[in-house]
Amino acid sequence: MKNKFIKYSLVAGLSLGLATACTDTFLTRDPQGQYSPTALQTPGGVEGILLGAYGMLDGQGLDGQAPWENEIQSWVFGGIPSDDAYKGTDAGDQPEESFIEKYDFQPTNGHIKNKWRGLFKGVARANDALNSLKAAKGINADRAKQIEAEARFLRGVFHFEARKMWKSIPFIDDKTFDLNNTESTKVPNDKETWPLIEADFQAAMSVLPDKQAEVGRPTKWAAMAFLAKAYMFQGWNISTGAANTAKLQAAKALLDQIVNSGKFKLVDKFYSNFDVATRNNEESIFEVQYAVSSAADQAADAGMGLAHPYASPWGCCGFYQPSQNLVNAYKTDASGLPLLDTFNDVDVKNDQGVKIDEPYEPSTVPLDPRLDHTVGRRGILYIDFKAHNLDFIRDQTYAGPYSPKKHIASKAFTGISGWGNLSANNYRMIRYGHILLWLAECEVELGSLEKARALVNQIRTRAANPAGFVQKIIPGDVKTNRDGYTLVNDASGKPMPAANYIIKNYTAPWTDAATARKAVRFETRLEFAMEGHRFFDLQRWGISADVLNKYTAVEGNKRTYLKGITFTKGKNEFYPIPQEAIDRSSVNGTATLVQDPAYK
Repeated sequence: MKNKFIKYSLVAGLSLGLATACTDTFLTRDPQGQYSPTALQTPGGVEGILLGAYGMLDGQGLDGQAPWENEIQSWVFGGIPSDDAYKGTDAGDQPEESFIEKYDFQPTNGHIKNKWRGLFKGVARANDALNSLKAAKGINADRAKQIEAEARFLRGVFHFEARKMWKSIPFIDDKTFDLNNTESTKVPNDKETWPLIEADFQAAMSVLPDKQAEVGRPTKWAAMAFLAKAYMFQGWNISTGAANTAKLQAAKALLDQIVNSGKFKLVDKFYSNFDVATRNNEESIFEVQYAVSSAADQAADAGMGLAHPYASPWGCCGFYQPSQNLVNAYKTDASGLPLLDTFNDVDVKNDQGVKIDEPYEPSTVPLDPRLDHTVGRRGILYIDFKAHNLDFIRDQTYAGPYSPKKHIASKAFTGISGWGNLSANNYRMIRYGHILLWLAECEVELGSLEKARALVNQIRTRAANPAGFVQKIIPGDVKTNRDGYTLVNDASGKPMPAANYIIKNYTAPWTDAATARKAVRFETRLEFAMEGHRFFDLQRWGISADVLNKYTAVEGNKRTYLKGITFTKGKNEFYPIPQEAIDRSSVNGTATLVQDPAYK
């Protein structure tokens, strides 16, 4: 029996984002007519409004706004201001992102403004679904409970993402929200919202099923995972880096339940978490569904628009280029372990300044095989397109020689060109790998270092599976056959690895908490690099200033625009509330939103 996939569609004349899953059976809902609250207080109308809330997950739901400014993948806000990536492209394109990369966060930055707009539009749609549900007639009681749980889950996700971005946010619930009264959204940001976010996930967790008939809707396990993640974000004092053991114990209890359920497992190959053909696999806990192609599914989105190589078939844009620091992090020692303290002392060889048709051999130093599933680099097969080369880069002197890779859809699967290749790939927002490494973090802080080591070794064992390595190629002649390549096998017919991949487990017991903590955090970076998490991981651990100021001190010698850049502790961990949001929050001449004091 084929799976059904939820399809985020146009609902009752509202301009909503569209995200679909695969080429299997789709559930399509397209109510007709003009929007009116009364008209949509029907079973079909409420379902349509709920789909509109799902539609905000892909960042496509705001008129006149580019998706990269607020899509849930957050590469702009979680990637380029971290040590994982540069803004990329060239100096003049998308200057708002240049300011973000240099920690010059301003309340007037258009990207920051639109991120706020997008997330709170998602909150509004979730609340609209809840209020329409209350007024609707003829909805099955069991389905009504499910709709409420899904809407509260989505509201929790949108508020969660906002709380990561801004230190103080308003929490807007369905009791406050009124679609026809703009004053109803003018809620002050004068209280901590974590308990309210937790309550939404707890409510969803208590109702949602173990498994959904339509892939893309949240399960009990997804709500549990997000609740655990909310606890993880409260697990350290951001100012001091001290652990909050009560929150970590609460997270651990949930993470243990997910592990012990037996519902999820690490897939055999690391790349299966980024392959279009293996979306919604056994490792996926919550996955944002994107369209296979614009032609097939009437998609208006482009997935991580801008964040792809400059070469054909994309034809644009070259943003979100991996940093040299990130590439260096994938070096291993002779024992196959990461260089926790010295990884950035010497750069992995790159092709900076090497012409497109000049001979080049990739580095022969020991490397973690996850590098070449994360970063496009010279001479290595870029998914199934061709060998990565200088033509993938818009301005190498500005932003270096590397390209992002994880979110790019394969050429063979899509069979399409341009930005549509991007919209084919889902975003694995939480996968089982997160659960294992969050649990490892908890075990370190709660004193079970050997349990933490075993959890990290599960991740490393999967990464070491040779069946999942990128295969060596002989590139085609760049002058006559730009897309050609030949896969290389050894004498026995087995695929030869593209580089000197050496990765092993930690075999010596972990006896020192500080070293174990460093190892778990380093593993988290290696596993989830270029997925929009890094800036926020540094934030929650309370180590942003230390890590990022060391990063810019070195990278400033490679990327001149980063020279002299400083991350300000106690300020740059969060973004400023957009000035437009403050101005529009006024009631009787007084703003209900208050700016973060660090930005006054």
